[in-house]
Amino acid sequence: MATKVVMEALSPTMEEGRLVEWKKGEGESVAVGDVLAEVETDKAVMELVARAGGTLLKQVVPAGTTVPVSQLVALIGEPGEQVPADGNGRDGGAKAKKAPVEETKPAAQPTSPAPAPATVPTTPVSTERVKASPLARRIATERGIDLGALHGSGPEGRVVLRDLEGAGAVATTPAGAPRPVIRGGGGPAYTDTPLTQIRKTIAKRLAQSLGPIPTFYLTTEVDMERIWDAREALKGLGDGPKVSFNDIIIKCVASALRQHPSCNAWWQDDHIRYWNEVHVSMAVAVEEGLITPVIRHADQKTLREIAGESHDLAARARERRLKPEEYTGGTFSVSNLGMLGIDDFTAIINPPEAGILAVGRIVQVPVARDGQVVVRRRMRVTMSCDHRVIDGATGARFLQTLTAMLENPLAMVY
Repeated sequence: MATKVVMEALSPTMEEGRLVEWKKGEGESVAVGDVLAEVETDKAVMELVARAGGTLLKQVVPAGTTVPVSQLVALIGEPGEQVPADGNGRDGGAKAKKAPVEETKPAAQPTSPAPAPATVPTTPVSTERVKASPLARRIATERGIDLGALHGSGPEGRVVLRDLEGAGAVATTPAGAPRPVIRGGGGPAYTDTPLTQIRKTIAKRLAQSLGPIPTFYLTTEVDMERIWDAREALKGLGDGPKVSFNDIIIKCVASALRQHPSCNAWWQDDHIRYWNEVHVSMAVAVEEGLITPVIRHADQKTLREIAGESHDLAARARERRLKPEEYTGGTFSVSNLGMLGIDDFTAIINPPEAGILAVGRIVQVPVARDGQVVVRRRMRVTMSCDHRVIDGATGARFLQTLTAMLENPLAMVY
């Protein structure tokens, strides 16, 4: 009897998944643990593996389909085993019998050919053998763009969404019907792009955060001269990972959270969970939205360790290759837009966390210092606080400690 393959919950918050690509074709042998397909979850692209061995009898859903968790996607059985007529693993009733599978004969052709449509010729579309992000592959298929004709600007020549801008479409629709090619300024007025799983989750989480969470914001400005000098000095300390300002900020945030456990907490509806461990989530922009990989036990790690881990997590986040345990379980978040020239902003809390720090750019400005006007490097930070967990004075004291650490790096090791 055929074994059902269902859409598995590949992440803790996954409710549905999009089957990006089949890795096994119908009729191929399958062993336990073999990768059957790639699935786009709400956070990453994961592998759907076989839980039974045999032959892949049927792909119940085609690539590109979004299905809810637990829905049937394929059938595995013995070679030559008949697939039930309804294709869902049921026997189809008392009349259904095991019999050799017959090939479906093509329908009779009309005696006179139908007139060909007056459009440009069709062109084959190559989307499967080129390295491309799941989003770029899907959009290319929908728009009829040949990925093989593009130069990928992503890691290892991977085609990403920005590479599709301005690319000419070939003249086929997803159903195979010809369509005219539109180029230049005469293009369509707009393009409707279906939501990716990560964008759906972002929208849902934003509604959960902004609506029920009573949020207030605390902003302060930090003198970054000593941190600037410290980072310059770190550049000459061997061939290890390059330490960024964000790595230093994560380390300082983690150290400050150790001193202010009231900010290192989760809101849990009927109780508040105060964490004894410090796990800092760092916001990483990916092609389809945003994800927050977690630096675990950040307060106990050196800057070199944080730098190496943050670089690795960010790279794999952009490739949608993070494991669920690598982007869940954070106790406080840091979101940095300074590298994009943003002076200051307010970030949205990532529940169940109770706080997030929004970091702006470092900029030289004139300031009063010891009765003189001098130019100093300054940085603005804004803390978003869940008022159910963090009171104003509590958040202010946390920012005071954080500021002291950033303005005097020795405070991190004191």
